[in-house]
Amino acid sequence: MNAGALTGDGRAVQLRDGNQLPVLGLGVWQVPDGPVCVNAVRWALELGYRHIDTAQAYGNEASVGKALRESGVPRNEVFITTKFYPGRQDPVAEAEASLRRLGVDQVDLYLVHWPQGGPLRAWPGMELARVRGLAKSIGVSNFGADDLGKVLAAASVPPAVDQIEFSAVHYRRGLMDACRSAEVVPEAYSPLGTGRHLSNKRVTAIAARAGRTPAQVLLRWCLQHGLPVIPKSTHRERIEENAQIFDFTLSEEDMAELDALDQTHGTDRALERHWWR
Repeated sequence: MNAGALTGDGRAVQLRDGNQLPVLGLGVWQVPDGPVCVNAVRWALELGYRHIDTAQAYGNEASVGKALRESGVPRNEVFITTKFYPGRQDPVAEAEASLRRLGVDQVDLYLVHWPQGGPLRAWPGMELARVRGLAKSIGVSNFGADDLGKVLAAASVPPAVDQIEFSAVHYRRGLMDACRSAEVVPEAYSPLGTGRHLSNKRVTAIAARAGRTPAQVLLRWCLQHGLPVIPKSTHRERIEENAQIFDFTLSEEDMAELDALDQTHGTDRALERHWWR
């Protein structure tokens, strides 16, 4: 199976290293450590999610681990992503600390959270984390096409994933295409624009025609473009709603109308500004 290909049930995508990434995950960015995060993750697992996306910078890895243990879902059935905080120096040491907080022996995917210090600075440490068995797969996040190209040119182990801000309003076609041409799976974060896109008039009109919610339409749009999605919510009913995206299809006309919402001009950049500089 080629990198980026969907599994037979359409619920996971093949990575270049042979691992499979579930196309629906729960993101926990801006979810506070403690009961709010524990509940959100536990609800997601109860509702059938099998991918949880966290990061060292989020400060809630311990809550993700607690929810995983309390859920009763076997560890080998849940895909866990965390991300190296590039304000620190050593991806291996930070991965080991993440594993202690999560209470697991290995994460499924370990990403460089953003290219602080240059796109290559953290990569040797990321490769070493994989060699040492701390992560099954490694990748990047917030890397534009130029950054990604530099890593690919120098890497012994190429990134399996580039997790990027991606939605109908941020339809980064150039970056999506650059990822695919390099056999790197693009993954969408903020697919709902942290809620801002849910009231868009075109989105609500398409949702009404389809008999679905705006969130379901926006998430389905990502899936039909072949991108895994990690919507964030702390409300059980929203977490459940966001999972109901596998039983309908948007028409070509609906997809084109959503494509036209793009405000990035099809950019191959991951971000409009580099906040860490």
